[in-house]
Amino acid sequence: MITRQEVYQERFNPAPSLPYNLRTLDFQSAMQDVYDFFYDVNLHLQDKRLPRLDDMLRAANLSGTISDMITESLAKHSRSLVVNAYHNGHPDLLVRGVYPNDTVKAGEEGVEIKSTRKPGGAVDTHGGRKQWMCVFVYEIDSETEPAQDRRPMLFREVYLAQVEPDDFRRNERGALGTRTSTLDRDGVAKLRRSWLYLDRDRDRVQDATTS
Repeated sequence: MITRQEVYQERFNPAPSLPYNLRTLDFQSAMQDVYDFFYDVNLHLQDKRLPRLDDMLRAANLSGTISDMITESLAKHSRSLVVNAYHNGHPDLLVRGVYPNDTVKAGEEGVEIKSTRKPGGAVDTHGGRKQWMCVFVYEIDSETEPAQDRRPMLFREVYLAQVEPDDFRRNERGALGTRTSTLDRDGVAKLRRSWLYLDRDRDRVQDATTS
């Protein structure tokens, strides 16, 4: 049976440090937008006797979809941020009016949005740079049987912190691989200290971050 997930308001940090006039309400609304979308789509798919969207998409595609949806929704709900109109530009969200036509290939004034299934918030990026990084950690039920009884997608953690180039380590992928960067142990610890939403045991997050 398809159920609608709700955001747990009490699991937000009661005193977060948020840039660019962002509010906890903006994140709550954006997360609920994603939950509502998955509910509506999966309800339709169930009526057609088709698998849930969560089960159809590959992990990387699902993460990309969630990141894009959060980006669009935060831009809609926030007072100062807009979607970067440059294709694959950085960051995903820009401060309105800072860059011509709200378009920039590589800027600093804004927020980069990432999503991952890995507890603790460590995600690959295309390069270490000074930025406000926001990471959404989500969970998918892919084990419950029958599949129609699986729990809806759930956000477990949200982090938002300003990080520096020195907070990253480079990941060498060989001659044919794409070079990426990931927050190192101290960088991930910095990100984790700036938690915005936490819906899991904090000791488990600590273990995932320091391992």
